Amino acid sequence: MKAGQLRWGILGPANIARRNWLAIRLSGNGTLVAVASRHLARAQAFIAECQADAPFDPAPRALGSYAELLASADVDAVYIPLPTGVRKEWVLRAAAAGKHIVCEKPCAPNAADLREMLVACAHHRVQFMDGVMFRHGARLARMRTALDDTGSVGQLRRVTSSFTFAGSPEFFRGNIRTQAALEPLGCLGDLGWYCVQFALWAAGWRLPREVTGRLLATHGGVPAELSGELVFDDQLSAGFDCSFLRANQQWAYLAGTEGALRVDDFVLPFAGDKTEFELRSAEFRRCGCDFRMEPRVRRVSVDGHGHGHATAPETNLFRNFAAQVLRCSAPNESWPDIALKTQQVVDSCLTSARAGGRPVMPAG
Repeated sequence: MKAGQLRWGILGPANIARRNWLAIRLSGNGTLVAVASRHLARAQAFIAECQADAPFDPAPRALGSYAELLASADVDAVYIPLPTGVRKEWVLRAAAAGKHIVCEKPCAPNAADLREMLVACAHHRVQFMDGVMFRHGARLARMRTALDDTGSVGQLRRVTSSFTFAGSPEFFRGNIRTQAALEPLGCLGDLGWYCVQFALWAAGWRLPREVTGRLLATHGGVPAELSGELVFDDQLSAGFDCSFLRANQQWAYLAGTEGALRVDDFVLPFAGDKTEFELRSAEFRRCGCDFRMEPRVRRVSVDGHGHGHATAPETNLFRNFAAQVLRCSAPNESWPDIALKTQQVVDSCLTSARAGGRPVMPAG
Protein backbone atom coordinates (compact mmCIF):
# COMPACT_ATOMS: atom_id res chain seq x y z
CA MET A 1 0.00 0.00 0.00
CA LYS A 2 1.44 3.36 -1.04
CA ALA A 3 1.95 5.71 1.92
CA GLY A 4 -0.92 8.17 2.19
CA GLN A 5 -2.74 6.82 -0.86
CA LEU A 6 -5.27 4.01 -1.17
CA ARG A 7 -4.98 2.37 -4.59
CA TRP A 8 -8.40 1.66 -6.12
CA GLY A 9 -9.77 -0.63 -8.78
CA ILE A 10 -13.27 -0.52 -10.28
CA LEU A 11 -15.05 -3.79 -11.11
CA GLY A 12 -17.40 -2.92 -13.95
CA PRO A 13 -17.64 0.40 -15.85
CA ALA A 14 -21.21 1.22 -14.76
CA ASN A 15 -22.59 4.73 -15.19
CA ILE A 16 -22.45 5.42 -11.43
CA ALA A 17 -18.74 4.55 -11.56
CA ARG A 18 -18.14 7.76 -13.51
CA ARG A 19 -19.24 9.79 -10.50
CA ASN A 20 -17.03 7.78 -8.21
CA TRP A 21 -14.07 8.03 -10.58
CA LEU A 22 -14.22 11.78 -9.96
CA ALA A 23 -14.76 11.27 -6.22
CA ILE A 24 -11.60 9.15 -5.94
CA ARG A 25 -9.65 11.75 -7.91
CA LEU A 26 -10.83 14.56 -5.60
CA SER A 27 -10.42 12.60 -2.36
CA GLY A 28 -6.77 13.51 -1.83
CA ASN A 29 -5.92 10.13 -0.32
CA GLY A 30 -6.82 7.78 -3.16
CA THR A 31 -5.80 7.04 -6.71
CA LEU A 32 -7.39 4.85 -9.37
CA VAL A 33 -5.11 2.13 -10.70
CA ALA A 34 -7.34 -0.06 -12.90
CA VAL A 35 -10.81 -0.57 -14.34
CA ALA A 36 -11.98 -4.07 -15.28
CA SER A 37 -14.74 -5.19 -17.59
CA ARG A 38 -15.69 -8.52 -19.13
CA HIS A 39 -14.86 -6.83 -22.43
CA LEU A 40 -11.49 -5.08 -22.63
CA ALA A 41 -12.72 -2.58 -25.23
CA ARG A 42 -15.45 -1.40 -22.88
CA ALA A 43 -12.96 -0.77 -20.08
CA GLN A 44 -10.71 1.08 -22.52
CA ALA A 45 -13.57 3.28 -23.74
CA PHE A 46 -14.68 4.03 -20.19
CA ILE A 47 -11.17 5.08 -19.16
CA ALA A 48 -10.72 7.25 -22.26
CA GLU A 49 -14.00 9.09 -21.62
CA CYS A 50 -13.32 9.64 -17.92
CA GLN A 51 -9.67 10.62 -18.47
CA ALA A 52 -10.83 13.34 -20.86
CA ASP A 53 -12.97 14.83 -18.08
CA ALA A 54 -11.05 14.06 -14.87
CA PRO A 55 -7.58 12.69 -15.63
CA PHE A 56 -5.37 10.60 -13.37
CA ASP A 57 -1.61 10.61 -13.84
CA PRO A 58 -0.78 7.95 -14.77
CA ALA A 59 -4.02 6.85 -16.41
CA PRO A 60 -5.66 3.73 -14.93
CA ARG A 61 -5.04 0.60 -16.94
CA ALA A 62 -7.84 -1.32 -18.62
CA LEU A 63 -8.30 -5.00 -17.77
CA GLY A 64 -10.42 -7.56 -19.59
CA SER A 65 -11.53 -9.56 -16.55
CA TYR A 66 -12.54 -8.94 -12.96
CA ALA A 67 -10.27 -11.77 -11.80
CA GLU A 68 -7.25 -10.01 -13.32
CA LEU A 69 -8.01 -6.89 -11.31
CA LEU A 70 -8.40 -8.85 -8.06
CA ALA A 71 -5.03 -10.50 -8.72
CA SER A 72 -3.31 -7.12 -9.10
CA ALA A 73 -0.79 -6.48 -6.33
CA ASP A 74 -1.05 -2.72 -6.78
CA VAL A 75 -4.80 -2.59 -5.96
CA ASP A 76 -5.68 -2.16 -2.29
CA ALA A 77 -9.43 -1.59 -2.54
CA VAL A 78 -12.22 -2.11 -5.04
CA TYR A 79 -15.43 -0.32 -5.84
CA ILE A 80 -18.03 -2.85 -7.03
CA PRO A 81 -21.01 -1.46 -8.99
CA LEU A 82 -21.83 -4.81 -10.60
CA PRO A 83 -25.53 -5.81 -10.75
CA THR A 84 -26.94 -7.03 -7.46
CA GLY A 85 -27.73 -10.45 -8.89
CA VAL A 86 -24.05 -11.22 -9.55
CA ARG A 87 -22.39 -9.08 -6.88
CA LYS A 88 -22.04 -11.68 -4.12
CA GLU A 89 -19.51 -13.79 -6.04
CA TRP A 90 -17.23 -10.85 -6.62
CA VAL A 91 -17.44 -9.51 -3.09
CA LEU A 92 -16.45 -12.94 -1.81
CA ARG A 93 -13.60 -13.14 -4.29
CA ALA A 94 -12.44 -9.62 -3.52
CA ALA A 95 -12.40 -10.35 0.21
CA ALA A 96 -10.42 -13.55 -0.36
CA ALA A 97 -7.94 -11.51 -2.41
CA GLY A 98 -7.48 -9.13 0.51
CA LYS A 99 -9.14 -6.14 -1.18
CA HIS A 100 -11.15 -3.64 0.84
CA ILE A 101 -14.63 -3.11 -0.60
CA VAL A 102 -17.06 -0.29 -1.33
CA CYS A 103 -20.18 -2.07 -2.56
CA GLU A 104 -23.01 -0.44 -4.48
CA LYS A 105 -26.48 -0.70 -3.05
CA PRO A 106 -28.53 -2.75 -2.62
CA CYS A 107 -25.64 -4.80 -1.33
CA ALA A 108 -27.24 -8.19 -2.03
CA PRO A 109 -30.50 -9.82 -3.12
CA ASN A 110 -31.22 -10.69 0.53
CA ALA A 111 -29.80 -10.50 4.03
CA ALA A 112 -28.64 -14.14 4.04
CA ASP A 113 -26.33 -13.43 1.09
CA LEU A 114 -25.10 -10.21 2.66
CA ARG A 115 -24.31 -11.97 5.94
CA GLU A 116 -22.16 -14.44 4.02
CA MET A 117 -20.38 -11.56 2.29
CA LEU A 118 -19.74 -9.77 5.58
CA VAL A 119 -18.48 -12.93 7.30
CA ALA A 120 -15.95 -13.31 4.49
CA CYS A 121 -14.85 -9.69 4.84
CA ALA A 122 -14.42 -10.08 8.59
CA HIS A 123 -12.50 -13.35 8.14
CA HIS A 124 -10.06 -11.73 5.71
CA ARG A 125 -9.93 -8.50 7.77
CA VAL A 126 -10.99 -6.24 4.91
CA GLN A 127 -13.18 -3.18 5.26
CA PHE A 128 -16.71 -3.26 3.81
CA MET A 129 -19.02 -0.30 3.27
CA ASP A 130 -22.10 0.29 1.15
CA GLY A 131 -22.09 3.09 -1.40
CA VAL A 132 -24.62 5.41 0.25
CA MET A 133 -23.19 8.88 -0.16
CA PHE A 134 -25.54 11.05 1.92
CA ARG A 135 -24.16 9.59 5.16
CA HIS A 136 -20.85 11.30 4.42
CA GLY A 137 -22.16 14.80 3.75
CA ALA A 138 -21.53 17.58 6.28
CA ARG A 139 -25.25 18.34 6.33
CA LEU A 140 -26.19 15.05 7.99
CA ALA A 141 -24.09 15.82 11.08
CA ARG A 142 -25.73 19.25 11.31
CA MET A 143 -29.15 17.65 11.04
CA ARG A 144 -28.28 15.27 13.87
CA THR A 145 -27.35 18.25 16.02
CA ALA A 146 -30.76 19.80 15.33
CA LEU A 147 -32.54 16.54 16.18
CA ASP A 148 -30.60 16.19 19.43
CA ASP A 149 -30.90 19.77 20.74
CA THR A 150 -34.39 19.02 22.27
CA GLY A 151 -35.84 22.37 21.15
CA SER A 152 -35.85 22.32 17.34
CA VAL A 153 -37.77 19.05 16.84
CA GLY A 154 -38.25 17.68 20.33
CA GLN A 155 -38.96 13.99 20.70
CA LEU A 156 -38.88 12.51 17.22
CA ARG A 157 -42.18 10.78 16.44
CA ARG A 158 -42.41 10.42 12.66
CA VAL A 159 -40.04 10.13 9.68
CA THR A 160 -41.44 10.28 6.15
CA SER A 161 -39.47 10.13 2.91
CA SER A 162 -39.91 9.70 -0.81
CA PHE A 163 -37.44 8.89 -3.57
CA THR A 164 -38.85 8.58 -7.09
CA PHE A 165 -38.16 9.18 -10.75
CA ALA A 166 -40.20 8.62 -13.90
CA GLY A 167 -38.49 6.01 -16.06
CA SER A 168 -38.60 6.51 -19.82
CA PRO A 169 -39.93 3.86 -22.21
CA GLU A 170 -36.30 3.00 -22.95
CA PHE A 171 -35.68 2.54 -19.22
CA PHE A 172 -38.47 -0.01 -18.93
CA ARG A 173 -37.39 -1.81 -22.10
CA GLY A 174 -33.75 -2.35 -21.27
CA ASN A 175 -32.43 -0.99 -17.97
CA ILE A 176 -31.10 -3.68 -15.63
CA ARG A 177 -33.08 -2.17 -12.73
CA THR A 178 -36.24 -3.63 -14.29
CA GLN A 179 -34.75 -7.11 -14.80
CA ALA A 180 -35.36 -9.64 -12.04
CA ALA A 181 -32.22 -11.70 -12.69
CA LEU A 182 -29.94 -8.68 -12.31
CA GLU A 183 -31.78 -6.34 -9.92
CA PRO A 184 -34.40 -8.44 -8.13
CA LEU A 185 -35.32 -5.67 -5.65
CA GLY A 186 -36.28 -3.16 -8.36
CA CYS A 187 -37.17 0.29 -7.06
CA LEU A 188 -36.97 -0.92 -3.46
CA GLY A 189 -33.28 -1.70 -3.81
CA ASP A 190 -32.45 1.18 -6.11
CA LEU A 191 -34.40 3.95 -4.33
CA GLY A 192 -36.04 2.58 -1.20
CA TRP A 193 -32.64 1.55 0.20
CA TYR A 194 -31.91 5.25 0.80
CA CYS A 195 -35.25 5.88 2.49
CA VAL A 196 -34.84 2.88 4.78
CA GLN A 197 -31.29 3.84 5.69
CA PHE A 198 -32.34 7.43 6.38
CA ALA A 199 -35.06 6.20 8.74
CA LEU A 200 -32.60 3.92 10.54
CA TRP A 201 -30.16 6.83 10.87
CA ALA A 202 -32.91 8.98 12.39
CA ALA A 203 -33.73 6.16 14.82
CA GLY A 204 -30.11 5.83 15.95
CA TRP A 205 -29.51 2.68 13.90
CA ARG A 206 -32.10 0.66 15.79
CA LEU A 207 -34.07 -1.98 13.93
CA PRO A 208 -37.85 -1.48 13.91
CA ARG A 209 -39.99 -4.03 15.69
CA GLU A 210 -42.43 -4.28 12.77
CA VAL A 211 -42.31 -3.62 9.04
CA THR A 212 -45.05 -3.60 6.43
CA GLY A 213 -44.86 -3.05 2.70
CA ARG A 214 -47.29 -2.51 -0.18
CA LEU A 215 -46.52 -3.29 -3.80
CA LEU A 216 -48.21 -0.61 -5.89
CA ALA A 217 -46.79 -1.56 -9.30
CA THR A 218 -44.41 -4.11 -10.80
CA HIS A 219 -42.50 -4.42 -14.05
CA GLY A 220 -40.55 -7.41 -15.28
CA GLY A 221 -41.14 -9.21 -12.01
CA VAL A 222 -39.59 -6.49 -9.82
CA PRO A 223 -41.14 -3.69 -7.75
CA ALA A 224 -41.70 -0.53 -9.80
CA GLU A 225 -43.58 1.33 -7.05
CA LEU A 226 -43.71 0.40 -3.37
CA SER A 227 -44.50 1.95 -0.02
CA GLY A 228 -43.27 0.84 3.38
CA GLU A 229 -43.96 1.47 7.05
CA LEU A 230 -41.57 0.93 9.97
CA VAL A 231 -42.66 0.93 13.62
CA PHE A 232 -40.10 1.26 16.42
CA ASP A 233 -40.45 0.53 20.13
CA ASP A 234 -40.58 4.12 21.42
CA GLN A 235 -43.59 5.46 19.51
CA LEU A 236 -41.43 6.39 16.53
CA SER A 237 -42.68 5.40 13.10
CA ALA A 238 -41.36 5.88 9.59
CA GLY A 239 -43.08 5.73 6.23
CA PHE A 240 -41.57 5.89 2.77
CA ASP A 241 -42.38 5.35 -0.86
CA CYS A 242 -40.20 4.69 -3.88
CA SER A 243 -41.13 4.56 -7.52
CA PHE A 244 -39.91 4.32 -11.10
CA LEU A 245 -43.22 5.86 -12.22
CA ARG A 246 -43.27 9.37 -10.74
CA ALA A 247 -41.36 12.60 -11.31
CA ASN A 248 -38.12 13.30 -9.43
CA GLN A 249 -38.58 13.53 -5.67
CA GLN A 250 -36.11 12.91 -2.85
CA TRP A 251 -37.46 14.60 0.23
CA ALA A 252 -37.58 13.66 3.89
CA TYR A 253 -39.62 15.10 6.76
CA LEU A 254 -38.89 14.45 10.42
CA ALA A 255 -41.63 15.51 12.83
CA GLY A 256 -41.45 15.72 16.61
CA THR A 257 -43.16 17.15 19.64
CA GLU A 258 -41.64 20.64 19.22
CA GLY A 259 -41.24 21.05 15.49
CA ALA A 260 -40.08 19.41 12.29
CA LEU A 261 -37.10 19.16 9.97
CA ARG A 262 -37.50 19.05 6.20
CA VAL A 263 -34.85 18.32 3.57
CA ASP A 264 -35.82 18.39 -0.11
CA ASP A 265 -32.75 16.64 -1.53
CA PHE A 266 -31.53 14.13 1.03
CA VAL A 267 -30.06 11.67 -1.48
CA LEU A 268 -28.61 13.80 -4.29
CA PRO A 269 -28.05 17.32 -3.01
CA PHE A 270 -29.05 20.17 -5.30
CA ALA A 271 -26.22 21.88 -7.15
CA GLY A 272 -24.39 24.62 -5.29
CA ASP A 273 -21.65 25.30 -2.77
CA LYS A 274 -23.95 24.73 0.24
CA THR A 275 -26.44 22.09 1.29
CA GLU A 276 -29.58 23.09 3.18
CA PHE A 277 -32.50 21.96 5.30
CA GLU A 278 -35.38 23.65 7.09
CA LEU A 279 -36.50 23.67 10.71
CA ARG A 280 -40.23 24.32 11.07
CA SER A 281 -42.46 25.06 14.06
CA ALA A 282 -45.75 26.50 12.82
CA GLU A 283 -47.79 28.39 15.43
CA PHE A 284 -51.58 28.45 15.67
CA ARG A 285 -53.26 31.67 16.83
CA ARG A 286 -56.86 32.68 17.46
CA CYS A 287 -57.70 36.37 17.21
CA GLY A 288 -61.41 36.71 17.98
CA CYS A 289 -63.20 34.91 15.19
CA ASP A 290 -60.07 34.71 13.06
CA PHE A 291 -58.03 31.50 13.24
CA ARG A 292 -54.49 31.83 11.94
CA MET A 293 -51.63 29.43 11.34
CA GLU A 294 -48.31 31.29 11.32
CA PRO A 295 -45.30 29.68 9.62
CA ARG A 296 -42.10 29.54 11.57
CA VAL A 297 -39.37 28.40 9.19
CA ARG A 298 -35.63 28.61 9.73
CA ARG A 299 -33.39 27.67 6.83
CA VAL A 300 -30.04 26.14 7.75
CA SER A 301 -27.15 26.24 5.26
CA VAL A 302 -24.13 24.00 5.59
CA ASP A 303 -20.87 24.62 3.76
CA GLY A 304 -20.07 21.90 1.25
CA HIS A 305 -20.86 21.32 -2.41
CA GLY A 306 -23.65 19.00 -3.41
CA HIS A 307 -21.66 17.17 -6.07
CA GLY A 308 -18.45 17.00 -8.08
CA HIS A 309 -16.23 18.76 -5.56
CA ALA A 310 -13.66 17.96 -2.87
CA THR A 311 -16.34 18.72 -0.24
CA ALA A 312 -19.17 16.70 -1.86
CA PRO A 313 -20.68 13.65 -0.10
CA GLU A 314 -19.38 11.14 -2.65
CA THR A 315 -15.84 12.51 -2.27
CA ASN A 316 -16.14 12.35 1.50
CA LEU A 317 -17.23 8.71 1.20
CA PHE A 318 -14.06 7.68 -0.59
CA ARG A 319 -11.89 9.95 1.56
CA ASN A 320 -13.39 8.56 4.79
CA PHE A 321 -13.05 4.99 3.58
CA ALA A 322 -9.41 5.47 2.58
CA ALA A 323 -8.60 7.21 5.87
CA GLN A 324 -10.09 4.30 7.80
CA VAL A 325 -8.07 1.72 5.89
CA LEU A 326 -4.83 3.72 5.90
CA ARG A 327 -4.81 4.56 9.61
CA CYS A 328 -6.43 1.52 11.25
CA SER A 329 -5.35 -2.08 11.48
CA ALA A 330 -8.88 -3.25 12.28
CA PRO A 331 -11.97 -2.62 10.11
CA ASN A 332 -14.72 -0.25 11.18
CA GLU A 333 -17.51 -2.64 12.23
CA SER A 334 -20.30 -0.04 12.17
CA TRP A 335 -20.25 0.32 8.37
CA PRO A 336 -21.08 -3.33 7.56
CA ASP A 337 -23.61 -3.31 10.41
CA ILE A 338 -25.44 -0.36 8.82
CA ALA A 339 -25.55 -2.18 5.49
CA LEU A 340 -26.90 -5.36 7.07
CA LYS A 341 -29.63 -3.57 9.03
CA THR A 342 -30.71 -1.73 5.89
CA GLN A 343 -30.83 -5.01 3.97
CA GLN A 344 -32.87 -6.67 6.74
CA VAL A 345 -35.51 -3.96 6.65
CA VAL A 346 -35.59 -3.92 2.84
CA ASP A 347 -36.10 -7.69 2.88
CA SER A 348 -38.91 -7.32 5.41
CA CYS A 349 -40.64 -4.66 3.30
CA LEU A 350 -40.62 -6.92 0.26
CA THR A 351 -41.69 -10.00 2.21
CA SER A 352 -44.62 -8.08 3.66
CA ALA A 353 -45.57 -6.55 0.30
CA ARG A 354 -45.64 -9.95 -1.38
CA ALA A 355 -47.84 -11.23 1.46
CA GLY A 356 -50.42 -8.47 0.94
CA GLY A 357 -49.06 -6.17 3.63
CA ARG A 358 -48.74 -8.67 6.48
CA PRO A 359 -46.53 -7.22 9.29
CA VAL A 360 -43.02 -8.70 9.43
CA MET A 361 -40.47 -8.55 12.22
CA PRO A 362 -36.92 -7.96 10.88
CA ALA A 363 -34.52 -10.69 11.90
CA GLY A 364 -31.95 -9.39 14.39
